[in-house]
Amino acid sequence: MKKITLLLLFIFTCGNLIFAQNELNEIEKLATTAKVWGFLKYYHPEVADGKYNWDKELFKILPKVKNSKNKKQLSKVYINWINSLGEIEKCKRCNKNNEFEYFNKNFDLSWISNSQIITQELSEKLKFIESNRHQGKKYYISVANKNIGNIDVTNEIEYKNFDWNNKDLRLLTLFRYWNIVEYFFPYKYQTDTNWNEVLNKMISKFLYPKTEIDFHLAMQELIVSIDDSHGGFVTDKTNTFFGYYWIPAKFKIINNKAVITGFYNDSLAKRNDLKVGDIITKVNNQEIIDIFNQKEKFINGSNVSRKKANTYYSIFNGSSDSVKIEYIRNNKTSDKSVKRYLFKSFNYKWKNETKKFKTLVGNIGYINMGTIKIKDVPDIMETLKNTKAIILDIRNYPKGTLYTIANYITSKRNDFYKVTYPDLNYPGKFIWRNGNQCGKNRDLKYKGKVILLVNEKSQSHAEFTVMCLQTGDNVTTIGSQTSGADGNVSRFEMVGGYKTMITGIGIFYPDKTETQRKGVKIDIEIKPTIQGIIKNKDEVLEKAIEFINE
Repeated sequence: MKKITLLLLFIFTCGNLIFAQNELNEIEKLATTAKVWGFLKYYHPEVADGKYNWDKELFKILPKVKNSKNKKQLSKVYINWINSLGEIEKCKRCNKNNEFEYFNKNFDLSWISNSQIITQELSEKLKFIESNRHQGKKYYISVANKNIGNIDVTNEIEYKNFDWNNKDLRLLTLFRYWNIVEYFFPYKYQTDTNWNEVLNKMISKFLYPKTEIDFHLAMQELIVSIDDSHGGFVTDKTNTFFGYYWIPAKFKIINNKAVITGFYNDSLAKRNDLKVGDIITKVNNQEIIDIFNQKEKFINGSNVSRKKANTYYSIFNGSSDSVKIEYIRNNKTSDKSVKRYLFKSFNYKWKNETKKFKTLVGNIGYINMGTIKIKDVPDIMETLKNTKAIILDIRNYPKGTLYTIANYITSKRNDFYKVTYPDLNYPGKFIWRNGNQCGKNRDLKYKGKVILLVNEKSQSHAEFTVMCLQTGDNVTTIGSQTSGADGNVSRFEMVGGYKTMITGIGIFYPDKTETQRKGVKIDIEIKPTIQGIIKNKDEVLEKAIEFINE
């Protein structure tokens, strides 16, 4: 009798243990729902064709998901859901040998086989949908430009001015954005935090924001998580968080300190005794680097160099009209209070460089790539043809002159990039394509040295321009890490109409070396120093001149 009792106790305990192992928590259930919902949105023939209001279907399924207790119950919810969508015909095109060369680092449907979360029956049903997925024109996604390949998000309901207290719409915000990145962002594989982990981490922040500002910061943190300098996001609520009051000075973070580099309003800066070269070490008793680390999750950028350049609104801004700083001037440390102002009080005029080119001492040509247009190139190159070197300053945003200039500095036609673009018929997969060539096969038109200047402000088309011009016969790239956001952008709106974008195609060197996050290849690295700023030096330009004269 005792043995029977022990056996029954063992069976009961094992049964409870198995049941407990199959129990799912709220995060697991919602993360799985986000994945199933997104998968069906882009894969299921009827859903991808626009036959259903897919947002509404999510809202209908969420209560059933909430009421499920374990893996079996949750999977049954999804199975019934899929069955209600209609029969799926066999896809004759889906399993044919594809002529494309695929880039598969972004592709991840491994969750379909995760037996800890879903049952075998559901797994087989999802795999069948993958094998017989929607082909052709899709309702929720299309190609923005057939020659380029980046996506256009289509037919999404905006829900403009929605009540942020609506939990379903908050979850829709997360699920919609997460799946756009999951299937169509070419650099998903490079994110610092695994994209699945981002989903798990963000669910509670979208479920339980304490205030409307918290909800907007959750959206910003989600977008920053793609580690893409193109992924900007600004709303009135995020601005409120950082503060609408500014000090009248520009700055650059060097050696974990904020160094004043210029002013938004000279008279207000003078009134507050701020000088170029002031080294600010603390703000309201906090180290500069500590402030940066605390707010980094809200500052977009592909790399730390670009993130630090994007801190212009996050280190000194606040909601009050003054701030306490600790600073170093003439090797002496002091502290004081500095007034803050609404930006409009500065009456700041954004300066546009008007000088397109010049000849520096030593017969060295200098071209500001942010100002010249294609039509300017022949006259400028004719004027500078007898210089011993030309410096092309690309610490700005060029105006499409790369191919024209390349014709002067190369003696042969060159490949300079490769592309990956999303395969809309197999979401999550990307296709390799050879890029355009630049230069011409003929005698070299400009025979002097060519120097390219770059820094963290060199972004997107600037980086693409550098890649092209680096194919020149006698080209050297000097400067510091570029922004690491190369490739045409895809713009779209979050739920509520809030605008954002992602890099829409992958850009690589011809040998498939990545440029995203890393930036372009640099031959001689040089960064501004605090002493250089104090002495009003352009140390990158000076290094270029030194290299030319060696």
